[in-house]
Amino acid sequence: MRSTTPMPGNPWPHDMSITVEDRPQLLLELLWIREAHDLRPVGETLPPRLIETPAAAANPVDAVTRDRWSAAWSRIWEDVLAHAAVEPDRGLLDAVFSSDLSSTERERLLRELVGPAWRDEFGGDVFDDEAYRDWERRGFDSHVETRPTTLAESPEHRDVEPLADAWRRGLLKVVTIPCRELHVRQIGPHALLVTDEVRSDSAQYRSALGSFAPKG
Repeated sequence: MRSTTPMPGNPWPHDMSITVEDRPQLLLELLWIREAHDLRPVGETLPPRLIETPAAAANPVDAVTRDRWSAAWSRIWEDVLAHAAVEPDRGLLDAVFSSDLSSTERERLLRELVGPAWRDEFGGDVFDDEAYRDWERRGFDSHVETRPTTLAESPEHRDVEPLADAWRRGLLKVVTIPCRELHVRQIGPHALLVTDEVRSDSAQYRSALGSFAPKG
């Protein structure tokens, strides 16, 4: 989101650029795995449960695997979340499409661009599951149905004053997750994680934006 030229009376600073990641695929995968496979990770900053509880996985794993996944979940969540907080490296993106790269080098750069994922450690077979496909399809449909139809209706334009203040303190990106409760967490020096409920409620979103603090 950005205004390209100064506009008198427009509260959106013309040079303010904010990225809103409202469908973070790799984070969504982790949230689904946690609930569909009844994992029990531990940690002080874990996200709340999903608003739309997924059905149990159609292909459940054994107790030993579930315990191993539970033990690893929080660590992988933190790694994926840290990468989600960073804006993509444009130079890296350009390099991926260079014709001079070998297939091995291109794959390495793609992995760096995409960042860490559950699949890196445990493979992607867990997502070959009808329960996952159904949950993902319903989530995508709900996401499309509830998105604002114009920029003016977006939460960022609705609450542009506190957003601009947070941007001046270093905020560049907002990442949202479809989880319950009013969960807000600053991730790194330039990003904020909030639940969809926080972003959709003006008072809560303003409070979340106000909580963003510069980090050295």
